[in-house]
Amino acid sequence: MAAQNLEEIISLCKRRGFIFQSGELYGGLQGVYDYGPLGVELKNNLKAAWWKANVYENDNIYGLDSSILAQKKIFFYSGHETTFCDQMVDCRKCKKRWRVDHLVDARCEHCGSQDLTEPKPFNMMFKTIVGPVEDQDSYAYLRPETAQGIFTNFKNIMDSLSPKLPFGVAQIGKAFRNEITPRNFIFRVREFEQMEIEFFVKPGEDEPWHQEWVERRLTWWKAQGLSEKRLTLSAQGPEELAHYAKATVDILYQFPHGFEELEGVANRTDYDLGSHTQGQAQVAIQANVAVNKDSVHKLTVQDPPGKHFIPYVIEPSAGLDRGVLAVLTEAFHEETLSDDRKRIVLKLKPHLAPIKAAIIPLKRNEPALVETAQTIKHSLQRLGLGRIAYEDTGNIGKSYRRHDEIGTPLCITIDYDTLCTTEENEKSGTVTIRERDSMAQKRIPVSELIEYIQRFYR
Repeated sequence: MAAQNLEEIISLCKRRGFIFQSGELYGGLQGVYDYGPLGVELKNNLKAAWWKANVYENDNIYGLDSSILAQKKIFFYSGHETTFCDQMVDCRKCKKRWRVDHLVDARCEHCGSQDLTEPKPFNMMFKTIVGPVEDQDSYAYLRPETAQGIFTNFKNIMDSLSPKLPFGVAQIGKAFRNEITPRNFIFRVREFEQMEIEFFVKPGEDEPWHQEWVERRLTWWKAQGLSEKRLTLSAQGPEELAHYAKATVDILYQFPHGFEELEGVANRTDYDLGSHTQGQAQVAIQANVAVNKDSVHKLTVQDPPGKHFIPYVIEPSAGLDRGVLAVLTEAFHEETLSDDRKRIVLKLKPHLAPIKAAIIPLKRNEPALVETAQTIKHSLQRLGLGRIAYEDTGNIGKSYRRHDEIGTPLCITIDYDTLCTTEENEKSGTVTIRERDSMAQKRIPVSELIEYIQRFYR
């Protein structure tokens, strides 16, 4: 079964070097986490799989990496300065602060008191100062989403690539939200990564494309190993929709703390490009903000020539950190072996595994075994599949258990038969390959090892 509680995941992540509390040396910084040696590999593999599926496999989707620092005007005209808020209350008894929608029966989560202040809006954007002078003109924001960088670069992309509708722009990057109550490990944090696409379409074609992207994204998450029974779709009601959305469908995953949003697919209509377009009145009136007099461009397309319009946009937006948590939750298994011993195994999809294969010499102090093992390790590393580990603990059983726990799909043992050249020995020149999930072992010739690994990861 998948992990049933967060404590199992948190313990594994710290013990095996996936994820650490940021600043733990000084007591930790709430809502901020660091990815360790194995965690960064898993995270990068998930990003690479997303980029491959959405950019490399689609001729009409282009990549972007926009800045984290953003001008105030961007978030004024996008509506974030006035609408990017959560309702907050203070507990008069213990002085703790909470998001209203996180409380059960309007009780303080810390002390249980119902003596709470009236809710008040709290804007979650982080402000910072640009330059040496601290005044109103020097403020900027750390972006709360990657999307606005795509919208403000729309004309640059149109001018440089001349794409035809429909087309998309994809981006993976950090975003920052000053959450009132970060919680549930890396699920709700203050610094996180998003994987977002803004897919531009003609008005009137937005609803079919919205449904198409919901189906695409659900299929992709299943390909990352998430089971269908732990995934569900939820259409947001009118009261839940963001200020920019015509419709949003959330892809929910059953995390240990319950079904929660893994990714949202929103129909943002022409709100964003309209907000950033010079003199655009209709969007401004709908959003209750001033007509844009600061923008120097009209973010429109011509189709047919001479007919200008603002495209609609479909936005699949996934939380990368939530994706990592979902993948870890799904992959975590505790099994009872035939001798009643327990083993923990991460049944990650091979393309996501932090370590693709572990090379293990039977004895760590035998020069011939070590040299052969290192030669094989380097030959496999050159295949470009990802990280190949050299394991020299000298204890095969413990090595297997460790690599089960960190999700390594294959362990390759180098023993004296590997070194043997005697024709009478049928195991001469072979290695032992052990597969993680089944624990099945087989011997193959060293000469066939590269082909075997390539076929396994094809």
